[in-house]
Amino acid sequence: MVAIVARAGATASGSILPRSTGRRRRNAAVVVATATGTGAAAPQEGALERPAWSGETPLSRLVGALIAFKPLYALMKLASREVIIRTAEKSNIPWREMTKKVLESDVYEVFERIRDPNLVYPDYYLSPFHAYDEGNLSWLAAAEAEPATMSIAKRAIPEATSIQEANQIVRGNWLNAIEEHHLKYSGNREINDILDIGCSVGVSTRYLAEKFPSAQVVGLDLSPYFLAVAAQKEERLSRQNPIRWVHANGEATGLPSDSFDLVSLAYVCHECPARAITGLVKEAFRVLRPGGTIALADNSPKSKVLQELSPVLFTLMKSTEPFLDEYYMLDLEETMRQVGFINVCSILTDARHRTVTATVP
Repeated sequence: MVAIVARAGATASGSILPRSTGRRRRNAAVVVATATGTGAAAPQEGALERPAWSGETPLSRLVGALIAFKPLYALMKLASREVIIRTAEKSNIPWREMTKKVLESDVYEVFERIRDPNLVYPDYYLSPFHAYDEGNLSWLAAAEAEPATMSIAKRAIPEATSIQEANQIVRGNWLNAIEEHHLKYSGNREINDILDIGCSVGVSTRYLAEKFPSAQVVGLDLSPYFLAVAAQKEERLSRQNPIRWVHANGEATGLPSDSFDLVSLAYVCHECPARAITGLVKEAFRVLRPGGTIALADNSPKSKVLQELSPVLFTLMKSTEPFLDEYYMLDLEETMRQVGFINVCSILTDARHRTVTATVP
């Protein structure tokens, strides 16, 4: 195992991150291939329901035992962080420069305005993950969130000629899946109010606001550090309908029932235990109006790329994602149906990620 950690730098060019009809799959593939202009292969599902390194398989148990060994876990965490940063900078993402800019800004003043001091954090949110001992409750995690998000897109679309192109493809396919679903199943309901749960530093929130410029958009997150970074960036933008930022728990938002037409959770669920994912889906159902749409974008258990990750990469990945097994083992589509959603659709929007959409009856 020590050899695996030692070899991590040599595999930095790989990734460590983050049921539809045949017709929908082909349509998604066309979007990716056309958008890249690089002859990118269509997204492919693997032969398994989920990666062999997840769940209760012998391989998964072995990796879990290695991670549970504290001295080795500390090494893996450091190696994982180094791989993430090195891979990003090889893709021309100015990771350290972007981080420094946030940390040396006046974001700390925004923090005091946006934080709810009475908010009680769920136990799972206090766990270390993403190689941060404090999880998302730290300035370093908030400062590094945007370059990390940019890295996700480049790993998903390695054929892209730039980070901008990769982002346009990944986010474009996600937004197209949302729009297509809403047009098909909403009964002509306009998207006037949008809630982005787990909005982090607001990357997904801003994409939603730009896609639906006439809508009122709310970005909600448990981390006041992330929200402060999001709000500070939004203050510098000129927007017809400014985004509102809310420091709250996505499982109990405190927002009125039947008040949104679209609820988005982008790359949130893989960071949560199964009970929290169910809670998030239930809360989304409560705040959506009849005919409203939920959209969850995240790693696809059926992704061929993720199923074929090397032992080095999936071991490092699991060392920074404590709830990854629970995410992969949960039948997300069935969970949504049990909560009450209908028209549940899952589509592979790039080689690594799926977008699952559904409707409130």
